[in-house]
Amino acid sequence: MIGAIIFDCDGVLVDSEPASFDLLGEDLARHGLTLGHDELAAHFLGGTIPGAAVKARRLGADLPETWVEDFYERLYARLAEGTPLIPHVEGVIAALDRAGIPYAVGSNGSDRKMQVTLGQHPELLAKLNGRLFSGQALGAPKPAPDLYLHAARALGIEPGRCAVIEDSATGARAAQAAGMCCFGYAPAGGAAALEAEGARVFTDMRELPALLGL
Repeated sequence: MIGAIIFDCDGVLVDSEPASFDLLGEDLARHGLTLGHDELAAHFLGGTIPGAAVKARRLGADLPETWVEDFYERLYARLAEGTPLIPHVEGVIAALDRAGIPYAVGSNGSDRKMQVTLGQHPELLAKLNGRLFSGQALGAPKPAPDLYLHAARALGIEPGRCAVIEDSATGARAAQAAGMCCFGYAPAGGAAALEAEGARVFTDMRELPALLGL
C-alpha cells in the first residue's frame, strides 16, 4: 500500500504551464530565440527559471542580466490573472483524504509562485498548509532527488512507500533517483519521455485513484 503521495505543482495540480510557456516564448523571441510550443516544452518543461536562462543563452537568446528577476515578476502577474486547477485533481485529493493517505507538493517553482497559483484555490491551499516544498528554496531542484526525499521526511514516510505524480521527465528522473514510484500525467503528449524515466503514464486525473489502489 502506498504510504504517501508527493505531487508536482505546475501541470499536475494547477494548469499554469500554458500561460508560463506563452510568456516564455514571447520573451525569448524578443531576445532573438524563436521556439515553438513543443520546442519550449522539450527544452524547459520541469525546469527552473534560472535554469531556463542558462539554457536559453546557450541556444542563442541575448537575455539581459536582470532577466530572471524581471521574468518572475511578469510571470507572477500573468498567473495571478487566473490559474485553474488541473481537471478532476480535486477528486484525487478527496480520494486521498477518504483513504487517510498523506500528501505534499514538491515543485521546482518558487514558494511565491505556488502561493500565487494555489492561492487562487484556498480550499486546496489550506489542505497543503505546511506541505509545500520548493526545490529552489531547498537549493536542490529536480532532477536531484533531494526535494522528494525532503517531502517524504516531512510526511514521516519512507521513500520506498511514496508515490510521485509528475508531468515532466525531469521530475520522473528525480522520483526514480529518490527510490519512489512515479505516475506520469500526460494528457496531451509527452508520454514517451515520462516512460523513458520509468513513470507509469496516465492521461486523465480520474484514472489516478484506481492506479493508486484507492
